[in-house]
Amino acid sequence: MALSRAQTSTGESVHCSTFASRYVRTALPRFRMPEQSIPKEAAYQIINDELMLDGNPRLNLASFVTTWMEPECDKLIQASINKNYVDMDEYPVTTELQNRCVNMIAHLFNAPIGDDETAVGVGTVGSSEAIMLAGLAFKRKWQNKMRAAGKPFDKPNIVTGANVQVCWEKFARYFEVELKEVKLSEGYYVMDPAKAVEMVDENTICVAAILGSTLNGEFEDVKMLNDLLTAKNAETGWDTPIHVDAASGGFIAPFLYPELEWDFRLPLVKSINVSGHKYGLVYAGVGWVVWRSKEDLPEELIFHINYLGADQPTFTLNFSKGSSQIIAQYYQLIRLGFEGYKDVMENCRDNAAVLREGIEKMGRFDVVSKDSGVPLVAFALKDSSRYTVFEVAESLRRYGWIVPAYTMPADAEHVAVMRVVIREDFSRGLAERLIADLGKTVSEMDAHAAKHHAGGEHHKKTEREIEQEVTTFWRRMVAKKKSSLVC
Repeated sequence: MALSRAQTSTGESVHCSTFASRYVRTALPRFRMPEQSIPKEAAYQIINDELMLDGNPRLNLASFVTTWMEPECDKLIQASINKNYVDMDEYPVTTELQNRCVNMIAHLFNAPIGDDETAVGVGTVGSSEAIMLAGLAFKRKWQNKMRAAGKPFDKPNIVTGANVQVCWEKFARYFEVELKEVKLSEGYYVMDPAKAVEMVDENTICVAAILGSTLNGEFEDVKMLNDLLTAKNAETGWDTPIHVDAASGGFIAPFLYPELEWDFRLPLVKSINVSGHKYGLVYAGVGWVVWRSKEDLPEELIFHINYLGADQPTFTLNFSKGSSQIIAQYYQLIRLGFEGYKDVMENCRDNAAVLREGIEKMGRFDVVSKDSGVPLVAFALKDSSRYTVFEVAESLRRYGWIVPAYTMPADAEHVAVMRVVIREDFSRGLAERLIADLGKTVSEMDAHAAKHHAGGEHHKKTEREIEQEVTTFWRRMVAKKKSSLVC
């Protein structure tokens, strides 16, 4: 085969991999489209070789996102990867499967749906879009109420804990809503319901509770929030509602904690979002938002399109999107059923318990996650004077493990933790291997620290010094990765 040649007009180039050199011998421009075509084999090999340097998704313990599905579902995904979900005329069955998923999830969350009624909800591109849609519904409904009462409607706010995911900050900034955050404190890393209700005023469009904090997996007390907010509404004449961000916990609580009241059993809970690509057990790219009833979703936000002579209401921010993840979600719901999901979640919980026990036995860490909640283990060093959790996390990468380290939000920034998320594909064997590798890592770091301080007086670092080291560490990490301005 003749060798293809590509011109390089910049010094930053992608050089051919070992095997791609069979087909192409010159470097490709990194940030510009090459002038000439190259063989498909070369393109595949170049990209494949670069991707080898990515982390192993199965060992990425930072992510809640599903990294394994059954081969049969992989086949369904591949078969539908060229379907654009928005083409409802052409793919009416996919639309039907989405509607079935919405109804199954609404029933799972105890929505008050009659026998002859359908649930109100929609599939989204993850929980970020779902939260945007839920927030817009709350904002519009509040504006309509204030406008009808002849009151100002230009300064809406949402009350949340400081532990909320960044998508809530995005919603607040993009759609001009003030975000009022309940600060955290050491040892209490979720929103305090009493403090949240104190911050509620007439301009509060909703209080957002988190069922499964990303920081430590803990479920916030939605029942207490509902009761306190009900009392305040009765006292003030307001009708401030609740949204539950169940991105992580929505597919956990119904199976592990069925008696826990957090969903539509509570009257003030008007909408719930959940990530299908987390414990819904689907690859990245699907979320869901469901409303208590059609009265909770303002009609003016819904667009109506016609397919096959029938009305199809739609409420999304995205237009074109793939059908694969919706089909995969339906597969998981009917394949596993309630019993199957329960088995998966119980297994995750049991493996989290094994990991938690192993970490506690080391005597080096304080576990800050709870026994109940999302199956994860978050832990902090008891003594950070010689090395930090950031250095431990970096050292663990030698064994292939990707474990995040981070500081808590305001007002607990001085607490730095590591977090291991237990997914379906994280077995007990992997948990035991991680315990062993973590033990070796801290032993080596202890030995290194002892050698470093031999002959000199040991200086215990202050909290301020630790914070400065953490900041410096992450600035260097970010600086190393800034090779382009592409987001």
